[in-house]
Amino acid sequence: MSTGEDWSESAAHRGHLRVRTLVTLRWLVVSGETLMLLFVMGMGLSLPYVVCFTVVGASAGVNLLTSVAWPGQRVFRDREAAAQLGIDILQISILVYLTGGTSNPFVLMLIAPVTLAAATLPIGSVLILGGVAAILSTTLAFLSLPLPQAPGVALTIPLGFRLAAALANTAGIALTAGYVRQAAVESARMALALDVTQAVLAREQRLSALGALAAAAAHELGTPLATISIVAKELQREAPSKAVRDDAELLISQAERCREILRRLTETPAAVSDEVHERLSLRQLLQEVIEPHAAVKGVRVEAIVTGAKGMKAPDVRRTPEITHAFASFLENAIDFAESEILVSARFDAQTISMEVRDDGPGFAPEVLAKLGEPYVTTRPGAEGSRTGHIGMGLGFFIAKTLLERTGAVVTFKNTRPHGAVVSATWPRSNIEPHAL
Repeated sequence: MSTGEDWSESAAHRGHLRVRTLVTLRWLVVSGETLMLLFVMGMGLSLPYVVCFTVVGASAGVNLLTSVAWPGQRVFRDREAAAQLGIDILQISILVYLTGGTSNPFVLMLIAPVTLAAATLPIGSVLILGGVAAILSTTLAFLSLPLPQAPGVALTIPLGFRLAAALANTAGIALTAGYVRQAAVESARMALALDVTQAVLAREQRLSALGALAAAAAHELGTPLATISIVAKELQREAPSKAVRDDAELLISQAERCREILRRLTETPAAVSDEVHERLSLRQLLQEVIEPHAAVKGVRVEAIVTGAKGMKAPDVRRTPEITHAFASFLENAIDFAESEILVSARFDAQTISMEVRDDGPGFAPEVLAKLGEPYVTTRPGAEGSRTGHIGMGLGFFIAKTLLERTGAVVTFKNTRPHGAVVSATWPRSNIEPHAL
């Protein structure tokens, strides 16, 4: 399955930082810095308080201007957000310089802006901001004012300790940003995939609704067409002239043509009454799945229905989720099967299951462990596939999601000596017509 969506890492992080979010977080930082300075002042420790409060006030001023210049719901452009977070890194670095450099435990605050960048900005901006924070951390190990100290107390922090603190802070920046980045990328891709899934389901539901619409049209048009035919025949018998008789014959022929069109339309399951349209046998369901692929050269597609001995095969609801999902599984199996694919349905007193089994190379172990996620993209043997289709991450994710919405348990596995199996199992009450 292919879509027009961009699944690159940069696409997952376009403009995710809102003005309101940054302003709120910055107010929290400014409040924390102010309280900490007041606490140190209350303890009577020596510190250039005027300069420190000036730095904090400058940050508050920048934040106030930011909140006034842009509406809160506006999303920063990437460069704007990077510049704003760069200002925060610089402000924290200056304040840490004034309060002891890397010997001050609050040097850890440099992790916060980089972490926010990792969650919301493209990887290039994250690397730049992380690099700036790491360089400033190292610089603060060599250049800073002394730690706040009580009067008459001389405390010297060894350079080795300051360097170790800088190294630890740099490692914290890298690890925290890395963890947040990975989680944010997966979350963004999952959200995008769910949006695509909703769009696919909506399309399938619209197509399914067309069948009910055709059924209603066929039923409603039948009566007026019969009336037209009767009136036209009477007009033909009582026609006062040949011209009127010819017109009556034309009406009869056109009405008959309309009735023939409706008859052909009602020959398909999509145009019968709603009650009949919404249910079909397991055999019919399998035929709907395999029919578009029945003529594929080089591979035989077979359908089979089996069940508990002495038990009648149940009907199921016509569900676009099931049809679309198994059509996607079958398409992938056709790409990689050597010669044969078996699409089967099984039933017993409690459950109904469907399965697509091929005799191809199967799923690679590293792929099998992640199937059903939206970013698995390859399967061994893709170069030799019949359709040239090599991406299956999004298609499998959508299919699995659709099936799980119907109450199915979906599994993927390999068979011996080779081949892949995709199966779904439902409680009978979930997909039988009387469950509606």
